[in-house]
Amino acid sequence: MDNPKTTYTKEQLKILRLLAAEYPSIALASATLVNLNALSNLPKGTEHFMSDLHGEAEAFEHILNNCSGVIREKVDTLFYRAMSEESRRTLCTLIYYPTEKMEELRAKGIIGPEWYRITLYRLVDLARSVASKYTRAKVREALPAGYQYIIDELLHTSGEEHDKQEYYRNIIDTVIEVGQSEAFIVALCNLIKRMAVDRLHVVGDIYDRGNHADRILDMLREHHHVDIQWGNHDIVWMGAAAGSAACVATVLNSALQYNTLSIVENTYGISLRDLIGFAQETYRDSTWFMPRNPDDAYYVKNSMDNLAKAHKAIAIILFKLEGQLIRRHPEFGMEDRLVLDKIDYENNTVTLNGEVYPLNDGHFPTIDPADPYALTDAEQSLIDSLTHAFRHSKALHKHVEFLYNDGSLYKLCNGNLLFHGCVPMTADGQFEQVTSFDGKTRQGRAYMDFCDKTARAAFYERGQNELDFVYYLWCGRQSPLFGREKMTTFERYFVADQKTWTEKKNPYYDLVESYETATFILREFGLDEKTGHIINGHVPVRAAIGEPPVKAHGRYIRIDGGFCRAYHDRTGIAGYTLIYTSKGLRLVSHSPFEGKKAAVRQNRDILATNDVIFEMMPQRMLVRDTDYGKRIIERMADLRALLDAYREGVVSPES
Repeated sequence: MDNPKTTYTKEQLKILRLLAAEYPSIALASATLVNLNALSNLPKGTEHFMSDLHGEAEAFEHILNNCSGVIREKVDTLFYRAMSEESRRTLCTLIYYPTEKMEELRAKGIIGPEWYRITLYRLVDLARSVASKYTRAKVREALPAGYQYIIDELLHTSGEEHDKQEYYRNIIDTVIEVGQSEAFIVALCNLIKRMAVDRLHVVGDIYDRGNHADRILDMLREHHHVDIQWGNHDIVWMGAAAGSAACVATVLNSALQYNTLSIVENTYGISLRDLIGFAQETYRDSTWFMPRNPDDAYYVKNSMDNLAKAHKAIAIILFKLEGQLIRRHPEFGMEDRLVLDKIDYENNTVTLNGEVYPLNDGHFPTIDPADPYALTDAEQSLIDSLTHAFRHSKALHKHVEFLYNDGSLYKLCNGNLLFHGCVPMTADGQFEQVTSFDGKTRQGRAYMDFCDKTARAAFYERGQNELDFVYYLWCGRQSPLFGREKMTTFERYFVADQKTWTEKKNPYYDLVESYETATFILREFGLDEKTGHIINGHVPVRAAIGEPPVKAHGRYIRIDGGFCRAYHDRTGIAGYTLIYTSKGLRLVSHSPFEGKKAAVRQNRDILATNDVIFEMMPQRMLVRDTDYGKRIIERMADLRALLDAYREGVVSPES
């Protein structure tokens, strides 16, 4: 008995006809279905997680190159018996820095035809290994221009196959003979690094502290597959580019504090001449405002005093702008940060939380005690000019647009929840209800979505409320990017008593360490509480005193271990990174990076020895188990429905 024909609704027929336009024949639909099924059964690609890069471009580049140990692991696995440990380390360094390492080996007289031959064989073997989990089409897309055909042949022609040994050897020999060995080695090394990690996640804070956030962003823009979860140090630069005067003052305050002005002036073309001139005329000795990195080569030491004066000048402007913003937005609940009106300008004291503290600097020539938050004409003109410069810097906008296009406040990816700071919570473990400038109250995921949407509106629409909210995301007490009671910038600059500097954390940071809270948050974002993970940065893990980065029975992972050099003394290490392979999750700690030269000359790596494989999969994870795989399975179901419609004559294929 014949099977009855399927009954289709008008909507289903419409979808099938649209699909038929893309796959106009039974043969094409069938071939695509077979290919998708094969792809869905490949091993899941490796994901690489980093956070809190803070402008440390050299260390970032090194970890990007070594893929947090993935390269070394592959080299050790393949060549453990064939090569000594020192030879394997040299090969790893060659892969990380092929041009620089070959230059060093050439100077030592090591490089010659036999070295080229052996190295090419090994690199091809390694490239074949790291490419094995991808389709041939995907590998072809990653092949460097000019070498696609040759590398494709080598990857799919084993030198161990008797019938093709001569063919394989001839390819290698010809590469050497025509003088293309070094270019070919560079191409293979880049392919290995490209294939070792399928996707990179940066969980916030690319900017500030270090000198070269711009170099990091340039590297990220060239990366084949990256997403970014904004940190508070990123959002303030995004706000500055959008035209928030308070964000501009904050960015400059940080750049002067850490002596990272080269990115402002040299990279983004924003002149600080007027600011420095204004400060020289307005402020006298400002030793409290000396840059923290006085040895930076960008400025000679006899200019430090001028930088200190400029630092104080922009800090005062910042406190005034912040005060104006807080008064515009009582819903921010930041009235306790209105500090300038709490100063006794005759006695050089300030009243904070009901206590009177002496000031270590009482020189405030631009503050009117009767109206302390009013900018002078000179200050207003200066900040207007600087804000205009930030808004119209093409180089800055190139980076900020990338952060908007490839970034977000949080991300759900393959069962994991990624965000930089926190989901604001109350002490009793509930999501904090936050009333925003639109008068609506939100909590949990809805509030996170609102923050993301408003940050985008600030850049693309530039409304005053939205611009002010971006500043709130930088330092507001209910900001998911900050997550502290207050930012004590004024106290750190002007009050010697350190107890005033306390920045109480949102209850989230303690609560999320429990399994109950972590799973509560995962459920809020629609994730599986038994297999999902919350991955954060923002708060450095104090590894030096034994604090673990993995908590809540493995559901919560914090990977900020002190990437920035300024935190090394407190953390005891130089950062954590996370690797998520088809077999499980591994946390890698890093020792401080001694620089690219030491890495090249001495084969120095920055992987610590206490790597933690804290979760193994019961069975190898396949592409079909990922978010991308779920879309593939949906497309396969659509193609099966299309084939049925073709065979039943409901939709006609092209003849």
